[in-house]
Amino acid sequence: MNFWKSMTALACGYALGLTGAHAGELVLNSDQSDPTPKKAMEALLKDFQAKHPDIKVKWNNFDHEGYKGAIRNFLTADAPDVVSWYSGNRMAPFVKAGLFDDVTDVWKANNLDGQLKSAIKSMEIDGKKWGIPYSYYQWGIYYRKDIFEKQGIQPPKTWAELLAACEKLKKAGITPFTIGTKALWPTGGWFDYLDLRVNGFEFHMDLTAGKIEYTDPRVKAVFAKWAELVKPGYFIENHAGLDWQDAVPQMVQGKAAMYLMGNFAVAPMKDGGLKEDQIGFLRFPEITPGLPLAEEAPTESFHIPAKAKNKADARVFLAYLAQPETQTMMNDILGQLPVNNQSKKSDDPFLKAGFELLSNAYGLAQFYDRDAPADMAKAGMEGFQEFMVKPDKVDQILDRLEKTRKRVYK
Repeated sequence: MNFWKSMTALACGYALGLTGAHAGELVLNSDQSDPTPKKAMEALLKDFQAKHPDIKVKWNNFDHEGYKGAIRNFLTADAPDVVSWYSGNRMAPFVKAGLFDDVTDVWKANNLDGQLKSAIKSMEIDGKKWGIPYSYYQWGIYYRKDIFEKQGIQPPKTWAELLAACEKLKKAGITPFTIGTKALWPTGGWFDYLDLRVNGFEFHMDLTAGKIEYTDPRVKAVFAKWAELVKPGYFIENHAGLDWQDAVPQMVQGKAAMYLMGNFAVAPMKDGGLKEDQIGFLRFPEITPGLPLAEEAPTESFHIPAKAKNKADARVFLAYLAQPETQTMMNDILGQLPVNNQSKKSDDPFLKAGFELLSNAYGLAQFYDRDAPADMAKAGMEGFQEFMVKPDKVDQILDRLEKTRKRVYK
């Protein structure tokens, strides 16, 4: 049975009484208010309507901050048929509260486990799938290829190799890493990757879900590794006074050689004067030998509210969203990466590298301030920034974070 026949059969089953669906109108709520995401959504819905002229889409588009506050209200009161949200721990509270529909059937009907395999761990709870991921972008270490070549440094694959590279750069008068921690969140990228590489994906998800104490020796081991970069001065000075964009010129000017950041940092690097062939990209190095390598990849997804009125057409939409052609089209506009590993690869070298990295990842973390609740994330990243300035205060910082954990995860 081909894809559209299978989905038509599925839709008919729902229309015959499996839900209270009324075919014809699909109500979709999302927060794609910025120009580029809005343009991508418009293209997506236009293509969907062309393929499904019998389904009329009513799209309610919110601004980001307003959406965060509104989503729980409309999920419990007047639920739309499809909502945009995020994967992983940000999705979990709605699943646990019974506000999202189990869409494992959509995954099975379209053989999506293989195509969306890198996102399974972030979309699955209790063995069931709760949405369709369609876009993400990679984090990793961007580096000055010309500086590495001049200093005779090969891109490091292990922690020992990274430390050796840092030592060599420092001796040459080049700060290994640039960073701006004024807005706090860049510190979350460092903590996430260190924890993923020291303790692994499952541990990191349990920690950000509040199941592990911040005073646990395994968390202290993460900060011990971090200290191996902080104490020798491998980060630029005065980073607490800089936003992430302010840290880019350090790399452009050759004063720093590396930047752990999301792929959105490439554009300001180029705008600052770096040529594409001066910029390299590498996966965050292995720390614990043999540990499966998970990656940092904030993932956008769509979900069906449990109280949706038209679950039949909602499933048709999610199945359409999962297809490689759909994800290629949308991400070409977004300038991000399709989750479906059968999608067409971008010609952009950094997106190409990201596609390979994420398609083969063991699991995907969503970023500390998405995976942890807001109050924990704020306290955590304040602590991370303080550690980067005063690493000897690690015990006091972790004691404080543990008190926050006990208060937040009641």
